[in-house]
Amino acid sequence: MTLLVTGCAGFIGSAYCRYVLKHHPEDAIIGLDALTYSGNLSTIADLQESSRFSFVQARIEDEAAVSDVVKSGSVSAIVNFAAETHNDRSILEDADFLTTNVIGVSKLLKVVRGCGVQKMVQVSTDEVYGAAPHGKFTEDSPLLPNTPYSASKAAGDLQCRAHFKTFGTPVIITRGGNSYGPFQYPEKLISFFAVRLLQDKKVPLYGDGSQVREWIHVMDHAAGIDCALRSGTPGEIYNIGTENERKNSEITRVLLDLLSKPESLIKQIEDPRKGAHDVRYSMDSSKLRSLGWKPQVDFDRGLRETIAWYDEHESWWKPICDRPEYQQFVARFYGPGLGEDL
Repeated sequence: MTLLVTGCAGFIGSAYCRYVLKHHPEDAIIGLDALTYSGNLSTIADLQESSRFSFVQARIEDEAAVSDVVKSGSVSAIVNFAAETHNDRSILEDADFLTTNVIGVSKLLKVVRGCGVQKMVQVSTDEVYGAAPHGKFTEDSPLLPNTPYSASKAAGDLQCRAHFKTFGTPVIITRGGNSYGPFQYPEKLISFFAVRLLQDKKVPLYGDGSQVREWIHVMDHAAGIDCALRSGTPGEIYNIGTENERKNSEITRVLLDLLSKPESLIKQIEDPRKGAHDVRYSMDSSKLRSLGWKPQVDFDRGLRETIAWYDEHESWWKPICDRPEYQQFVARFYGPGLGEDL
């Protein structure tokens, strides 16, 4: 089988490509990425050494370009990771989020239908459900997104539902928790805090850090997506959760301990989300588990290995952190005391 993996040069997309190449030696991958700020060729350097992986630079919004790739490559399935994904950036400017996460998804669905692709997986997020003060989200929970980012992902999911209902487009949706692991662009909590602490720079903790997130190692997330692709049913949604819930403050202090850094490097800042910051995410993933998937990576071990990876791979993340665009974003969003020490 030949897969088209969009967003292949990003964090979860590249991990998924590694998973497929390792576990499905009969498969080939065409990786497609626009190489925007968070997509880096350095992230897929190892993948490009494989004869079963080829790369195309294009945007998913370019329907003609994607159609050409699908036809020329005899693509059987599309797994869509291409997305703008950072809540904080969406608060500053949401146009790119709407373009990629809504229009781009719609274009991909047209390609699936027009080119006879057998299946598409839309990789989404638990954030489309909004906050879960109590209990767990199921696949039937209402969509109540609370940020421009999560609203754009919800809109993309609804495009998938509409295309399945209207045209019978064979699309599956997965919704994963907060992923962590190697090669994550340093703007999410674990990757961002890790590279800053490695440089003895302060880390921004919103309020008292009581927000609870459900954490999943990127390779467990990749395995869950692959299970949905190969064993899931078109038109269905599958949550990919671990029940590993941790407060942001707990994660921060574990990172300090792992790197032997003082608590003085924590800088509590005002939450920029003027509405309520989602207090907790938690998902019931029994539907996907019934297909044979379950997480394999112990969180404590996975986090230790992840932090060790960042410690050993400064050559990957330092060029990113040195970019003017990256520095300007940190200074603009997190304010004095953080941006100024870059």
